[in-house]
Parts: sequence; structure tokens; C-alpha cells
Amino acid sequence: MAVKNFTQSVTIRASPAAVYQTLVDPKQHAAFSGATAKFSKKIGGQFAHYDGSLEGRDLHLDKNRAIVLAWRSTGWPTGHYSIARFDLKKVRGGTRLVFSQYGIPASDFRDIRDGWRQYYWEPMKQFLEE
Repeated sequence: MAVKNFTQSVTIRASPAAVYQTLVDPKQHAAFSGATAKFSKKIGGQFAHYDGSLEGRDLHLDKNRAIVLAWRSTGWPTGHYSIARFDLKKVRGGTRLVFSQYGIPASDFRDIRDGWRQYYWEPMKQFLEE
């Protein structure tokens, strides 16, 4: 299967601690996304976002700095995971979030890439910047 990778960055007017918490706390994730979320906050633990349509395992959690997930869409071939990495850095006026995702099936690349902006960065900014 052909796969693709991408990197995006966004600046959010909130602290790295607030951004990190919004990504890992199921209640805050549900509040910005409008869908149920589960997150274990333990290495090797499972997560499920957007009513279970996205799922995977926590690979690395560096509080307020970085999150690395084995991430998959439920429509992907059985056993195929991509790696999703969130790096948070304090900058003037907030947090610079640099997001990278590796191993996305090429057939889903455009939807996944555009989906992060539409379903994560834009609503998360609205949630945290209000």
C-alpha cells in the first residue's frame, strides 16, 4: 500500500499546558470536537476519538510538550496504523503546535490532511481562544 506523510503547524492563543490538556482530556476533546472521546493518558493505552471513528494507542506522552500516537481510521486496512506526532512549544502569544503524521494510506491522504485543519485546529482554536 502506498503511504504519504505531512506536517502542519498552527499557533493557538493558549498555553502549552492548555493545548496538551485539550488533546488528552476526553471531556475537553469532546467539548471542542462535539463527539465522544476516550484517552487513557498511559503509554500503551488506547484512545478513541470522534465517536470511535479514530482509534489507536499512546506511544509517547511528554506532558505539555509532545504526544505521539499510533493512529488509525477505522476504515483503514486491519492492522495499519500511522504515527501522529504533536509537538508543543511556547511562543509569544501562545503555543506553536507542529503536527506530523506518517504512514497515511495514499487513497485517504487529502481527506486526512484537510480533516486535521477542519476537525482539530479550527475548532480547538475556537474552544481555547474564547
